[in-house]
Amino acid sequence: MRITKTDIPIKINIPGAIARQAINFGEASDYGALAAEYFSLGAGTDIAPLLKGLDDDACQAPHWGYMISGAVVISYTNGREETCVGNDVFYWPPGHSVRVEHDAEVILFSPQVEHAEVIQHMIAAMAG
Repeated sequence: MRITKTDIPIKINIPGAIARQAINFGEASDYGALAAEYFSLGAGTDIAPLLKGLDDDACQAPHWGYMISGAVVISYTNGREETCVGNDVFYWPPGHSVRVEHDAEVILFSPQVEHAEVIQHMIAAMAG
C-alpha cells in the first residue's frame, strides 16, 4: 500500500502548518519495539535471492516508511506488485520482496525483532 504525499488528506491547513493523515495504514498492534532504518539502494538491487529459505521465500516483517528518492518495485507473495517512488509514504505487509528500479533512498520503520531476523538471514546468504 502506497500513497503520494499530496494524496494524503489534509486535516489541518493553517498559516505555517499543514497536517496530513492517512488512516488505516497498516496494523501494528501485535508488534513490540520498532527500528528506524535508512537504506541507500542501487539500481538493479534485488533482494529476492537473499530471502530464499524464509517463509514463502519473502520478508515476513511489515514496514512503514517514506521514499525519499528513486523507485522500488515491491513483489508480494500473492502475485501483486506495486512501485514506490520519491515522496511516497508506504506500508509493506509481511510477505514481500524488493527490487530497485532507480537508485533509492528509503526510510523504514519496522518491528525490530522480526526485521533483525530477516536481515541476519540476508547477511548469512551473502556470506555463502
